[in-house]
Amino acid sequence: MKKRPLSVLILAAGKGTRMKSDTAKVLHPVLGRPMLSYALDLARSVGADRKAVVVGHMAEEVTSFLPEKEFETVSQTKQLGTGHAVRQAGALLAGKRDVLVLSGDTPLLTVKTLRRLIASHRRTGAAVSILTTVVDDPRGYGRILRGPKRRIEAIREEKDATPAERAVGEINTGTYCFDGPFLAGALGRLRRNNSQGEYYLTDVVALAVDAGLAVNGLLTKDADEALGINSRAELARAGEILRHRKLRALMESGVTVVDPATTWVEPQVRVGADTTLLPMTTLEGETRIGRKCRLGPMVRVRSSSIGGSVLVTDSCVIESSKVADHCRIGPFTHLRPGSELARGVKVGNFVEVKGSRIGKGSKAGHLSYIGNAAVGEGVNIGAGTITCNYDGVKKWRTVIEDGVFVGSNTELVAPVRIGRGALVGAGSTITRDVPPGTLALSRAPQEHKKGIAARYLRRKSKHS
Repeated sequence: MKKRPLSVLILAAGKGTRMKSDTAKVLHPVLGRPMLSYALDLARSVGADRKAVVVGHMAEEVTSFLPEKEFETVSQTKQLGTGHAVRQAGALLAGKRDVLVLSGDTPLLTVKTLRRLIASHRRTGAAVSILTTVVDDPRGYGRILRGPKRRIEAIREEKDATPAERAVGEINTGTYCFDGPFLAGALGRLRRNNSQGEYYLTDVVALAVDAGLAVNGLLTKDADEALGINSRAELARAGEILRHRKLRALMESGVTVVDPATTWVEPQVRVGADTTLLPMTTLEGETRIGRKCRLGPMVRVRSSSIGGSVLVTDSCVIESSKVADHCRIGPFTHLRPGSELARGVKVGNFVEVKGSRIGKGSKAGHLSYIGNAAVGEGVNIGAGTITCNYDGVKKWRTVIEDGVFVGSNTELVAPVRIGRGALVGAGSTITRDVPPGTLALSRAPQEHKKGIAARYLRRKSKHS
């Protein structure tokens, strides 16, 4: 049988008053990503031809987060319940299609579970399919009420439930798959005769039962998938669950995580096999780490690409940079955005690189600043060398060609070019281009003043 088209509707209009925040609830980050982004990823993954988000509270903020043209927006100007929210999306329900309804605040839901729900819905021909789970503490969730032969008869919201119904451990996760034409008709028959005076989407289940239509329940054994975020505590709990999921997946793929309790890896990060992450390593954003690397302890990498067999030691920060194979970085190195290290580069203690490319096999071992520079291959940057790239108005470029040796405590005042194979003497301030193969020196003459040191020491001893 040919599959019917699928619409996905994400509910993201709620106020989230328990968050006590000026930020829309669905935009609060979970493991480094706004929680709404997890629902958007799910919508992309299930083969929907139409995808929409219901916005209401702080609609402009939520809408601005959505990828342009990929997701439609549906406005719910008054917060009158989930049934009312879905009713606003009438255009997505038209025609013979299935409609998947997701909550924007359930970031732990997996695409595997969603695909099972859709497949079960289509296989059973149900009017309504509900994702359920069983929890030890069902407080705050709608209860699944079953009748003879375990058939679902209704979903009872907690505020409207009897004591016996509140004792039920099977809950509604807030994730549904509907027959589109049935849902479109049922929404018009919802009433607000409940304790909250809202149009409950859950009442659609009772309408289906009354009409003699099939209601399908799919149980997920992972109760964590049902966690909806309504408070800062739940936000933290969801982040912890996602973090452990990510670390477990990395370890199963061949990555060594020495101390999972202190290691933070965001969902979009990719790490190659046989890489070791030492304690307090943090990997964020779109970071890519190659095979056989070693990072940490206390290393932070954000939105950067690191090749294979790279060593990043204690207390380094790498941001929006590219590092090729076999580089050695740290300790206490800072690669700022726009930095690029070619194969076999070494940058060491307290070296800062910003907006610069350092060529193959070059070294900057200690206490140097390299900004807005192009450094060639086989270059040695002595300790204490800085590129003076900013004149207070504009950034200027320094070029250091292949094979240059720069002595310690050197200032390269940009714009300046050091020619291939040149030598720069220690303690120099270089303000003009240095021709290839040339020794450049810039030092004040050294003077010796006899007797000064002895007088100084005598004076010092009198005051000690």
